Amino acid sequence: MRRTELPAHRATGPVLAVVGWSGSGKTTLLEQLVAGLSGAGLRINIVKHSHHDIELEPPRKDSARLRLAGAAEVMIASPYRIAIMHELRAAPEPPLAELLARLSPADLTLVEGYKWETLPKLEVHRPALGKPALYLDDAAIVAVVSDVVRPAGLRPGMDWLDLNDIAAVLDWVGKWSGADPQVPARGVVKD
Repeated sequence: MRRTELPAHRATGPVLAVVGWSGSGKTTLLEQLVAGLSGAGLRINIVKHSHHDIELEPPRKDSARLRLAGAAEVMIASPYRIAIMHELRAAPEPPLAELLARLSPADLTLVEGYKWETLPKLEVHRPALGKPALYLDDAAIVAVVSDVVRPAGLRPGMDWLDLNDIAAVLDWVGKWSGADPQVPARGVVKD
């Protein structure tokens, strides 16, 4: 595992990775967490890892044409959102800490994937997938969200949450992160 040196806590807020096997429900859980936490007034950032090539704009659109022409970065800005596409051009994928440092201030940053990194993790575990639980071999997993009951002999300090009780999961994330809105919508950090 690679140890992640997290940026200053004040910038990203606490960082919690949501990990699990493909099809376990990570993205669905993250959607519910983001909706609940942002609805409570928290500013939430997300870093999502993908093993696939990322295509954010339709081919033949101006931004895609400029990126394909050789631009190192292309920023698309509109009244609705901003996106930056950074071409790696055979350079190694940047470490998670470098990506976190690029984010705007937030009360909490959730990371989907990066299960090889050493940072606090919430595992989404569904035994019906036939995949082994990650928490058995990863001491960085601080809680498991599952659709089965808590197993006997769970390591001390490990929380076990019901995947079907999103209110309880939201409560756990809030307590774990010490969530207290510090970054208003305009992005100015409170003192």
